[in-house]
Amino acid sequence: MKSKRFEELAQRPVNQETYIKPWPEYGLIPVGSPSDPTPGIKIGGGRVSEIDGRQLDDFDLIDCFIAEHAIDLNVAGRAMAMPSVDIARMLVDINVPRSDIIELISGCTPAKLVDIIQQMNVLEMMMGLAKMRARKNPANQAHVTNRKEHPALLAADAAEAALRGFSEIETTIAVTRYAPLNALAILVGSQTARGGVLTQCAVEEATNLRLGFKGLTTYSETLSVYGTEKTFVDGDDTPWSKAFLGAAYASRGVKTRYTSGTGAAALMGHSEGKSMLYLEARCLLVTRGAGSQGTQNGSISCIALPGSLPGGFRSVLAENLIASMLGLEVASGNDAVASHSEMRKSAKLMLQFIPGTDFITSGYGAIPRYDNMFGGGNFDVSEMDDWYVLQRDLQVDGGIVPVREKDVLRVREKAVLALQAVFNKLQFPPIEDSEVSAAISAYSSKDLPDRDRVADIGAAQELLTGPLSVLDVIKALEESGFHDIAGNILELQRQRVVGDYLQPAAIFDENFQVVSALTQPNDYQGPGTGYRVEGQRWDQLQNLPQAWDPKAFLADLDGDGRTDWFEELGPAQPGQDREIIIAVDPAFGNGISKSIGGLNLYEVLQALQAGVQAGGVPARIVRVFHTSDCAFIGHAGAQLSGSGIAIGIQSKGTTVIHQRDLAPLENLELFPQAPNLDLDLYRQIGNNAALHAAGKPAVPVSVKIDNTVRLRLIVQTTLLQCRATQMVIPDRPPEELRLRKRT
Repeated sequence: MKSKRFEELAQRPVNQETYIKPWPEYGLIPVGSPSDPTPGIKIGGGRVSEIDGRQLDDFDLIDCFIAEHAIDLNVAGRAMAMPSVDIARMLVDINVPRSDIIELISGCTPAKLVDIIQQMNVLEMMMGLAKMRARKNPANQAHVTNRKEHPALLAADAAEAALRGFSEIETTIAVTRYAPLNALAILVGSQTARGGVLTQCAVEEATNLRLGFKGLTTYSETLSVYGTEKTFVDGDDTPWSKAFLGAAYASRGVKTRYTSGTGAAALMGHSEGKSMLYLEARCLLVTRGAGSQGTQNGSISCIALPGSLPGGFRSVLAENLIASMLGLEVASGNDAVASHSEMRKSAKLMLQFIPGTDFITSGYGAIPRYDNMFGGGNFDVSEMDDWYVLQRDLQVDGGIVPVREKDVLRVREKAVLALQAVFNKLQFPPIEDSEVSAAISAYSSKDLPDRDRVADIGAAQELLTGPLSVLDVIKALEESGFHDIAGNILELQRQRVVGDYLQPAAIFDENFQVVSALTQPNDYQGPGTGYRVEGQRWDQLQNLPQAWDPKAFLADLDGDGRTDWFEELGPAQPGQDREIIIAVDPAFGNGISKSIGGLNLYEVLQALQAGVQAGGVPARIVRVFHTSDCAFIGHAGAQLSGSGIAIGIQSKGTTVIHQRDLAPLENLELFPQAPNLDLDLYRQIGNNAALHAAGKPAVPVSVKIDNTVRLRLIVQTTLLQCRATQMVIPDRPPEELRLRKRT
């Protein structure tokens, strides 16, 4: 026998993913492999002679680099002697400042870092991350790419991403030779909405460096490091060559961070049986030792591998925390698809979203997933509103701000026109007016015409290998009247000369002031300290375009402005004959003229009356003043009804069929889902009431059940109920009404 429930559950997105049992020998274990070493260090003659049980003569190139450049020997003895649990407690102790921990961690070996983390649960790690983040305020990075490598769309999407508040924008390519044009497009676009957004093009490292020399990019995170020697060698690299490359970027004022991440060595087949977190700790010490100001980690493109194992997402949070403990800027992943389950994907995000990191994603797909050339992306433009609402729900800064459609269209148009002008001045293949128009309103590259790709590649290579540089771009913009964009790009070049934005976790604010771990260090030490989402920033984050004014809703409740539906006949008297009382609340047609489902309440009353009369029973209308509760309205009507049967109805449309001898909260039939009621159903309700009054069997009226109604309409329900409740007069007896004919 098969369970139909299990068959259905097997089709859920979460069950379409891969889950495996740990296999330490192949490195398929997030943390705690039997091959992981025990923490330890020996120092003699001013140098490290043993790290985590490995003797100097057995050091691989990573051990050598860490020993020479990544461990502070003045602190190592004290740090390694301190119990790991004590350091873990310091991480969550609000009385211990971040600076004390940074100093202590500088003397820790890879195994010691992992041992500290192993003392902590996920909540404690999130608390540690909130304190150890380098920069006081979190930020975010965007991905801007498209399948057609269309420059107009890249510029427009970069402008929109900048308007939305992303501090960095990254692009990449499908065809390597496109890189210069893609870098140019997002540079111009990013500086259109606001100045100071940093940009990069993720390509092969030598090409990336040349783009930086040309002034077309302002940061890089393509410097990959690995946790085992064999993985490094297969990549034709060493820690020293990476350090040299990082210095080359810095010499030209290009901000850099390294890239690593849990699972990379196992994915490449060189794990040496070590756990993913231990190897990542080695990577992070290499990053620190090389002098890089930060790291892009969080498993990045490997995320599905730790995600297949027990504790995998925990280990990703752990690597983010270790990086911050080492004083590094952390761009914490959340960029590659972590799960097809929306619940699981969101849970993974919360590990970085709630405590905040220097860049919560690296990056967020600011374009449709179809156009994301970074493997699809974990979040895309269709989920922007979800992100905004999460910020608003939790009063958390996720690094972006809500935008209005008119503002988006404005900056997209300006960005594309600016790039069109640059292409014309530099005599690149022209961007036609039809392309401009399409790019302004486009959702994806499907909305853009194809370009001559051979011609574009030719222009890209001319830009990369010829004499053209960012100065020619600035000149073209200035001569074409785009003075502010030209000024922003020029200021970026000046800032490269100044070099202050090479500080750890550096971004620019709207005034080109550097915001970094040095200028605005994270000073979190518990409640009332550190970064708080408040003031102008909180006003920005909560001001959703789709948020409406409840006062305006209340003002519009009396839809057609009529106040003469009823003739008042005086206090209602108990009936003597078989009849139905239709009891309404204080606001019915007297301040509220439409139900929550949008039905005209006059027509609703007519439908109820018609249903009652079709059952051969007369009906009276009574307004109940002493309550706005549906059950008690119906109960009050039943006390007055000659048959003992009444229909109670609220202004929002909720309805009940009540009987005199039943308790107020007991009834014959209840219709709570007012949005699903139509006039035909109200007629059926009236008819059923007549059947009850006549003592005849009545099949309960069937109403469609929609479990999303409360979620969608609870605010409107609240406002309608508030209006009715405000009109309650506790001591006033029910009033009999007659429905006037409408003219």
